[in-house]
Amino acid sequence: MASLTIRNIDEDLKRKLQVRAARNGRSMEQDLRLALQALVEDVPQSPYRSEADARERFERIMALAHPPLEPFDQKAVSDEINDFLP
Repeated sequence: MASLTIRNIDEDLKRKLQVRAARNGRSMEQDLRLALQALVEDVPQSPYRSEADARERFERIMALAHPPLEPFDQKAVSDEINDFLP
């Protein structure tokens, strides 16, 4: 495998790259390899920053499947929605 050296990186940029890698649960080197690969392959980035973020979103979606805490008038709600339609 080839290696690549990038010199004269701003300290602030380096810190941001470290934070991004940590947020993604990867080493900075691995995170940059994946970012470079996605850049040249034009692969869309995942909307999830980490597995924990994906799990949280999944749990929020699953919570929508629970019945409402109190009864509601479905006709009144649909009438209210239809009032906003042209």
